Amino acid sequence: MSSVLIRNARLVNEGREFDGDLLVSNGRIVKIASSIEGEKANVEIDARGQCLLPGMIDDQVHFRDPGAPDKGSFYTESRAAVAGGITSFMDMPNTRPATLTLEALADKKRRAAINSVANYGFHFGVSNDNLDTVAALNPCEVAGVKVFMGASTGNMLVDDPRILERLFAEVPTILLAHCEHTPSIDANAATLKKLYGEQIPPSAHPLIRNAEACFRSSSMAVELARRHGTRLHVLHLTTALELALFEDKPLSQKRITAEVCLHHLLFDDRDYASLGNLIKCNPAIKSQSDRDALRQALLSNRLDVIGSDHAPHTWAEKQRPYMLAPSGLPLVQHALPALLELVADEVLPITTLVAKTSHRVADLFAIPDRGYLREGYWADLVLIKPEPNGVAVSQQPILSQCGWTPFAHHRFRHSVSTTLVSGQIAWHANRLHDNCQGLPLRFMR
Repeated sequence: MSSVLIRNARLVNEGREFDGDLLVSNGRIVKIASSIEGEKANVEIDARGQCLLPGMIDDQVHFRDPGAPDKGSFYTESRAAVAGGITSFMDMPNTRPATLTLEALADKKRRAAINSVANYGFHFGVSNDNLDTVAALNPCEVAGVKVFMGASTGNMLVDDPRILERLFAEVPTILLAHCEHTPSIDANAATLKKLYGEQIPPSAHPLIRNAEACFRSSSMAVELARRHGTRLHVLHLTTALELALFEDKPLSQKRITAEVCLHHLLFDDRDYASLGNLIKCNPAIKSQSDRDALRQALLSNRLDVIGSDHAPHTWAEKQRPYMLAPSGLPLVQHALPALLELVADEVLPITTLVAKTSHRVADLFAIPDRGYLREGYWADLVLIKPEPNGVAVSQQPILSQCGWTPFAHHRFRHSVSTTLVSGQIAWHANRLHDNCQGLPLRFMR
């Protein structure tokens, strides 16, 4: 691996901002200092005026590999991810076939080893008939175990109380839960169908998948976890109502944690008028007051991490009528630039953003030597360049296979100028470096 010397950067790490240089050799950060002299490197980058952050670790993506090459693959989506400042990802199990067996898990690891330019890890899935396999998992072989406690595809919806009791009692590692109450959703959909017939508008999505449907499921998950002592992580919170379920204390003192996703921080139900099905996702984007409550909770320890829930679908699918259009948004290419809008608007300090996208994710999933700017750690790095006049998203190529983004009409006030993955340049000066090879994430449990 080549050596890289980054000079004159504004480093953001562990609650601090400071000016300095950083040297990378053999994939690792070997020196951080106010000035590094007398060292030679294969590549030198003058980062004057730019911020140097640890790369975003995205704990929730759907890269569609295997099974949906028209929507995405490890090849296409990992390249979009590094362009968006994501250096490591953890892929969800609802692929085709679903990641419900050790053979399916091994196949995804093989595919990523060949094709991914970002570091990679994988969540294992739960169905109604694979609990023996789940209970016997090696906790170091998976990022986590994902349970859909709400509507899903195939046989991955788990809502039998007996199966859930056993799962929460026996799962050997962190359990990730998608929480929505399916009977509530079905009842809400039936009510809206009586009103609109087959022409239900996209704006009805947060009425069908409403706050009550989320709270009924997430409160049940939290109750089960408390009773069984489960290490539970509730994914993509969307409501102010649910925030009371989670404690405002340091991550090291909690066994129940929570995540918010970037689209639930940046959009609200007013955006359905212009974006329609393009922002249809599960759980739904809800009210402005819910969005603002989630933003406020990030300033405390109530919300632990920020993910993307990147879930691409084709443009043609998204043009279908609301009831037929699939749920999910392609987000990884614009992850950090979009989140940095909250910094530009003084909603979040940049140190908090780094903590929630890097530090806490590494801590939560027990990923060693990543997520921080520390000597000896892997060099997963992102340089962020201020863009005072804004960068029009519409003028940039879309790297995700699906070829569209919900941010098409946005101008971002920051851009990703350079991304290093395990010490290798993956993205620099608006160009991908295809010879970069992501590494498998390790989980030390």
